[in-house]
Amino acid sequence: MTEFDYQDRTYEFKSVKSFDFGENPHQNANLYKHEKNADYELLAGPELTYLNILNMSEALSIASEFFDVNAAAIVKNAAPCGVALGKNIYDAYTKAFDCDPISAFYGTIAFTQKVDKETAGHISSMAVEAVIAPDFDDEALKILADTKYTRVVKLSTPVSEYKKLLTEDIKITPLGTLIQDMNKSELEKDLFKVVTKTKPTAEQIEDAIFAWKVAKYARSSSVVIAKDFKTVAIGQGHVNSVTVLEQALNYACDASKNAIAAFDEPIPTAECIYAAAQGRIGLIIQPGGAVKDNEIVALADKYNIVMITTGIKNLRI
Repeated sequence: MTEFDYQDRTYEFKSVKSFDFGENPHQNANLYKHEKNADYELLAGPELTYLNILNMSEALSIASEFFDVNAAAIVKNAAPCGVALGKNIYDAYTKAFDCDPISAFYGTIAFTQKVDKETAGHISSMAVEAVIAPDFDDEALKILADTKYTRVVKLSTPVSEYKKLLTEDIKITPLGTLIQDMNKSELEKDLFKVVTKTKPTAEQIEDAIFAWKVAKYARSSSVVIAKDFKTVAIGQGHVNSVTVLEQALNYACDASKNAIAAFDEPIPTAECIYAAAQGRIGLIIQPGGAVKDNEIVALADKYNIVMITTGIKNLRI
């Protein structure tokens, strides 16, 4: 038993599993749990690995942003590669898959609702590391179990409660242990501002909120391009906003027309607006607060791009 104290809270961690290895074969790894962790059950497939736990946690964190609707989140190497909402779970899954089909292979998929036969059939046609959902119908479970490679995991804790279990983010470094609250940022009405003369439609606002939520989980610097509750490109892991936007636009191609671009940090330079205009982006949602805000807003107006500022940064290093 290991104890951890933080801000007058004490957590007792119990060692429950030793993995064959961690991120790489030469790294030892173990799983510890405490009473506030989510409950889950491996229904089929090989034993869970260190990376499975990491990726399932990430996929569920994203999916739980949309716990009350049909949502699917696909994660690879602890980074999102496709997220979507749909009229049913199959619709959500296929839309998420279309964002980046290549990365979906050997990825991890989280769902907010029961997985059905149709969805399981598509998943079984490719290599998937793990699928986690609140439940699986009998036919879906049989299909996924027959793959013998995919780990099928049932989340016993309600998806609506999952975000409440995320408490502290802990990083142990040679310079000291860093502890911060988890990023549970929500859009606040008094900070959510349309700063351009061009105003958004109701549909654009809904898509902007969706894209903003996904951008919370992409690696900084990041830009999420989305339309119709579906990510069409996720650029992430760069050190400047211009490069990451250009990467996302190149991937999105024509799908960026009239789409939303969600930035995790303030837009620092006019080059981002020039790139967005070239990609025919319809709306940009970003924190605001950069030195060149006035110039950037004026350029957005020039190119008829709606701009919303949130006052909230969502950096993720």
